[in-house]
Amino acid sequence: MPSRRSALTLLAGGSAALVLGAAPTAHAHGPRLPFGRYGSPSRRLDAATLYVDARGRGDHTGVQAAVDAATGTGRTLVIAPGTYRETVDIPADRTGLTLIGASGDPHDTVIVYANANGTPRPDGSGTYGTSGSATITARPDGLTAHGLTFANDWLRADHPEYTGTQAVAIKVQGDRSAFYGCRFLGHQDTLYADSLALTAFARQYYRDCYVEGDVDFVFGRATAVLDRCHFRTLTRTDLGAKPYGFVFAPSTAGANPHGYLVQRSRVTSTAPDGYFKLARPWVPSSDLTAHPMLTVRDSHLGAGIDTDEPYGTMSAGFPWQEQRFAEYRNTGPGARVTIPANRPRLTASQARLHTPAAWLGDWRPYA
Repeated sequence: MPSRRSALTLLAGGSAALVLGAAPTAHAHGPRLPFGRYGSPSRRLDAATLYVDARGRGDHTGVQAAVDAATGTGRTLVIAPGTYRETVDIPADRTGLTLIGASGDPHDTVIVYANANGTPRPDGSGTYGTSGSATITARPDGLTAHGLTFANDWLRADHPEYTGTQAVAIKVQGDRSAFYGCRFLGHQDTLYADSLALTAFARQYYRDCYVEGDVDFVFGRATAVLDRCHFRTLTRTDLGAKPYGFVFAPSTAGANPHGYLVQRSRVTSTAPDGYFKLARPWVPSSDLTAHPMLTVRDSHLGAGIDTDEPYGTMSAGFPWQEQRFAEYRNTGPGARVTIPANRPRLTASQARLHTPAAWLGDWRPYA
């Protein structure tokens, strides 16, 4: 049975910086330059910038403490390399907040915790639930993150008695939220791309990011563009048959014309060929009018995707065939069309309407 430490190290690709319990390192910048080109408390870039370093060389040793101090709008947190084992809750009034991993390499700076849906709350008030399990909850509009890893290293194998095994790495709810070169590590429900309310069509953009997991590991009701991202499906030792899980589980509000748009991306797998499905629709009990939407286009789908039945149904009464699922010009063994009825595809004219510009409107984080 893998320990939490070995599991996170494995998920991180073996980077020594991610061995839990080890002292954070400054890596290539050296011990006196934990913030690299972003200054320091003694030579601050501007009054709106705060510095986080677990070794005490910044304004704060923890990310939540820095968030608490970053009142107002347009603040920047520069986070030194290290592993920050904590939960972080970013209030909605921290609009325009920017989070920067100082080294530029997301392997170096990790925010991680280990709560699951079924984890009991310390005050005895019940369990955390899916949303409460999130290592990071990001509510503000205009949030931007660069070069960071967001992780939840809770493991099913450590708690076989749990039935609530969702364990969110990050829940993003704000409009105009953008992530560049970030990593999202977990198993079930890794990246919760959501909104603050059913009527809030939060726009989000993820570019050059890495996301891994097994069950529904990109899910929620946001209007999200995932551009040039790598999605990695993980093998499971607790199951003896397929499917092991699903990459996407959108819960798009029925009134929202845009759900998830995945483009120029790739899906790879550590599991046997055909053991994962590309998506299934999530129609939550809180919104039975949801009409999940997903477009995957111009992407490479590896052999881990089940080509005969690439989509599944989560809840009876809401079959995937009645949702807004489509593909366009995908390649790779997982994109092979074996049963045309199970592979809805856009025409060229329809595809011209499935673009970042159509999804994001007057907000252009990709420009």
